[in-house]
Amino acid sequence: MRIDPRFRDAIVEHARRDAPNECCGVVATREGTVVAVHEAENIAASPFRFEIDSLELLRLVTAIEDAGDDLGGIYHSHTRSAAFPSQTDVNFAAGWPGVEWLIVGLEPEGRTAVRSFTISAGVITEVAVDVAPS
Repeated sequence: MRIDPRFRDAIVEHARRDAPNECCGVVATREGTVVAVHEAENIAASPFRFEIDSLELLRLVTAIEDAGDDLGGIYHSHTRSAAFPSQTDVNFAAGWPGVEWLIVGLEPEGRTAVRSFTISAGVITEVAVDVAPS
């Protein structure tokens, strides 16, 4: 996935703003490049998991597709663990084949790690996040 620094920074800011709870949202892509970030509400309001209201998710995906873009990724933060898919993430990903999972790890001292993964049949594969201006 290729992502402009301003989109990456918007996702990281969302993660910081929602901490200590996990944040969540989706990214629209065009030919593998992020063209929009759409924040969502974590209705679980939890530091351990996220949940997007199904009607909100449907609205977001429909808007992305209506714009001629693709649902390129679902993002969320880990506020108490590394930026690596949890078992909860793996379970949730089963319903979203082909979608990347961007995870923002909020690390001590204000550092962050932004990593992306595909998850297929329980197999986690890291995907490079190419941060470059569009």
